[in-house]
Amino acid sequence: MLQPTFQSPPGRIQAVNLGGVRRLPVGDRTVMSAFGKRAVSGPVGVGPLGLVGDEQADLTVHGGLAKAVYAYPAEHYPFWEQARREAGVPAGADAGLLDAPLPSGALGENLTVEGLHESEVWVGDRLLLPDCELVVSEPRQPCYKFVAAMGFARAAKVMAESGFCGFYLRVARSGTLEAGQAFTLQPGPREVRIDQAFRRKMARRDL
Repeated sequence: MLQPTFQSPPGRIQAVNLGGVRRLPVGDRTVMSAFGKRAVSGPVGVGPLGLVGDEQADLTVHGGLAKAVYAYPAEHYPFWEQARREAGVPAGADAGLLDAPLPSGALGENLTVEGLHESEVWVGDRLLLPDCELVVSEPRQPCYKFVAAMGFARAAKVMAESGFCGFYLRVARSGTLEAGQAFTLQPGPREVRIDQAFRRKMARRDL
């Protein structure tokens, strides 16, 4: 007999964040990056390659079908604000990127979400929104651009130790989404959680 499909209580999109490619200072040089995304209002189109109006600088590690959209839990923001204070990161630098409190999009995410943490979401789970459907694909990994944007040298290690990585999504059904919308999490195969996948990836890296 078929079992009823379980759907979790809804979470919420706190912010939808878009960014264009620009120069990001990294030590004594600059690199092209789309870090420093900013919240936008109103409906935003989403298709197989991500949100309309959003850009990625390095398509070898960001973007594409499997990494079309990046989501990050809003509940982790106080943690990063505290980590930056402890590291002595000055407020007010880089036109808001290093402000305290951090603005949504500061972790490089397209969707700042509430009610969905890495230990509660599995590869293959689906986020059901009113006008689109997204599928969890893999955890994000910290890179040198993330370190530069966060403003302190241990940022990648802090992400690895905390497990606060966020997760990528592929687009199963194109449409629109916007800040304030609720979503429901529909379980997929439930074989690997995002936090488990992240720990495995970090175990193979030398940060």
